[in-house]
Amino acid sequence: MIPNKQAERRPGGNRGGGHGRHGPRRGQARHFNDTSGAHPVELQKPEPGSELKFKFLPLGGCGEVTRSCYVYEYKDDIVIVDMGLQFPEEDMPGIDYIIPNIDYLRPKRKNIRGVIVTHGHYDHMGGIPHLVEPLGSPVFYTTALTRGMILKRQEDFKNLPPPKIETIDENSKLKLGQFEVEFVHVNHNIPDSVGVVLRSPVGTVFHTGDWKFDHTPVNEKPADMNRLKEIGAGGVMLMVSDSTGSKESGRTISESEIQKNLEEIFIQTKGRLIAATFSSLLTRVQQLIWLAEKYGRKIVIEGTSMKNNTAVAQELGYLKVQKGTFIQKEEIGNYPDDKIMIICTGAQGEDHAALMRIASGEHKYIQLKPEDSIIFSSSIVPGNEASVQRLKDILYRKAERGRIYHSETMDIHASGHAKGEDLKEMIQIINPKYFIPMHGNYFMLKLHTDIARAAGVKPEGVLIVEDGEIALMDKTSIKKSTQKAPANLVMVDGLGVGDVKEVVLRDRQMLAEDGIFVIIAVVDSGSGKVKGSPDIISRGFVYLRESRDLLSQARHMIRKVIEESTAEMHPINWTFLKDELREELGKFLFRKTERRPMVLPVIIEV
Repeated sequence: MIPNKQAERRPGGNRGGGHGRHGPRRGQARHFNDTSGAHPVELQKPEPGSELKFKFLPLGGCGEVTRSCYVYEYKDDIVIVDMGLQFPEEDMPGIDYIIPNIDYLRPKRKNIRGVIVTHGHYDHMGGIPHLVEPLGSPVFYTTALTRGMILKRQEDFKNLPPPKIETIDENSKLKLGQFEVEFVHVNHNIPDSVGVVLRSPVGTVFHTGDWKFDHTPVNEKPADMNRLKEIGAGGVMLMVSDSTGSKESGRTISESEIQKNLEEIFIQTKGRLIAATFSSLLTRVQQLIWLAEKYGRKIVIEGTSMKNNTAVAQELGYLKVQKGTFIQKEEIGNYPDDKIMIICTGAQGEDHAALMRIASGEHKYIQLKPEDSIIFSSSIVPGNEASVQRLKDILYRKAERGRIYHSETMDIHASGHAKGEDLKEMIQIINPKYFIPMHGNYFMLKLHTDIARAAGVKPEGVLIVEDGEIALMDKTSIKKSTQKAPANLVMVDGLGVGDVKEVVLRDRQMLAEDGIFVIIAVVDSGSGKVKGSPDIISRGFVYLRESRDLLSQARHMIRKVIEESTAEMHPINWTFLKDELREELGKFLFRKTERRPMVLPVIIEV
C-alpha cells in the first residue's frame, strides 16, 4: 500500500532530505508526463559516431535541487547514480511526489550494470520503490546506512518488489561492465556519503555526490583529501559536481562550530527544549543527543520519519545513545521541564508535522508551555518562507517566556553543501578536463560554471546539461547531442504512477483556485425544452444564499442556451449541448465575477 499522503509527502517534515521544493515555480516552464510509462519513447536516430562516445544524461537534478538521477553510458554499459524523488509544488494539488522519467532506459534496461546511491536522502533514493521493476531489477550499490534507509522506506511498499542491494564502503572496488568503480568518503549532513569514481576506456569521471568540506566534523571523519588528490593526479576527464551552494561565497561552517553554539543554548535554557530539524539530518540529531546527555535531559523523538531514521541509524551504530536517554512521549510528565528535550520534525512549518501540531495545540501528549524554548536547526527551504513565518508567530505568542533560536540569529545550522571557495578548491584538486554542474536550479548551474572557469577549466570544457539533454564526450571534445531523452515529470498520486497528466492537474488547479459550478437541467428529448428550473450547485465559487441575483441570471442563461441550441437540432447532440453550456456559462460567470470556476453541466434527458 501507499503510505498516508501527508506522511509520505513530507517524511518527517522534510521536503526531500534536507533539500526541497527547488523545482520550477508557478509561471515557469514545466514538462509533464505524457506517458504512463507503458510504452518507451523512441529517440531520434543516433548521430554518426555517437555510439563510440561516452554519454552523460541527467534524468533529474540538473535544473532543480531534487529528483537526482544521473546516467553514465559507454557503448552497451550503463551505470546509474542515484534515483531520487521530488516533492510537489504548491500548484500540484493531490500529488504525492515526482519521480524520474525512465523511458530512455526502458529499452536499454538489459544494459544497466548497476545503480549507485550516494547517500540516504529522499531526493537521491526516494524513487527506488517505483523504478526497480521497470528497470529490470538491477543491483543497487550503497553504504550500510543508506541501505538501511532504503529498506526502511521499502516497508511502505510491501506490494512492490524489494531492491537487491550490495553494501559498499569507501574502499570498495566494482567492475560494472566496462566501468571500474571506486568510492571516496565525503562529508555531507548525513553520515556514509560517498563520491563516485567511474573509470572507462574513454577516461575517468568523478561524480561528487552531495558534499562539503568539513575539516572538524562531529560524527564522522573529514573528507579524504589525500584520496581526492590521488584521483586528480591520476587524470580526470569529467567532473560532475554538486551546485547547491554555488550562490554563496566563502566556505561552509563546520559542524564543530554548530556544536559550540548549540551548547550555549543548553546552558541558558531553564524550561523544556524543543529542537526541530530535518529527519535525515542525523549529524544534528547526534549533536543534540550528546548535549542532552551532558546536561541531564531526557529525549522524546517525534515525527514518523524522524523515529524511523533514528531507529535505523541507532541499530546500525551511526547514532550513539546512552541507555535511558530516550523516553516515550507519554512519560514527559514524569520529569521536570528542565530535564526534557523534544527532537521533532516540522522546521519548515508543515501543517501535519510534529512541531506545528505541538504549536497549534493538536498534539495529544505535548502542549506548548510559556517557558518552552524552540530551536530551528535547519535552513528554510525556498518556497516555505510563509509557512515558517506563520509557525514562528504562533511560537512567539505561546512560548512568551522562552526563546526562539534560528539560523538568522546565531549559527545553529550548517549547510550540507559546499560554498563558493570550497567548490573552487575541489575543482582545483580534481583538475578535470571537462566540467558539468549538477544538483541545482539553472542559475546555480550557471554560477558553478563561472567558478569552474575561474578554477582553471578551459571554457570549451565547461558544459551545462539540463534534464533530458545528453552530453557526448571522448578524449578530445565534449558537446551536446542533438538527441534528447524524455524528461517529463512523472507524478505519483496514491497507487497511480504517471496517470495524472497535465489536463488532470489543470483541473485540480482550477478547482482549488476558482471552485466548481454544477448545473443540472432536465430537457425534453423531443422538443429540446427545459422542464422546470435548472438546479445549481456551487462549491468554492460563490455562496448560494448571498448570490440569488447571479443564480437567477445563470438559470435564465442556461434555459436560453439549451433551447436556442436545440431549436434546429434533430436529433439532439447532447455532447455538443454540454460543451456549449460549459463555454457560454463560463464566459457569463467570468464577466460577472472575474473568476472562472469549473463548469460541469449535467443534462437529464426525458
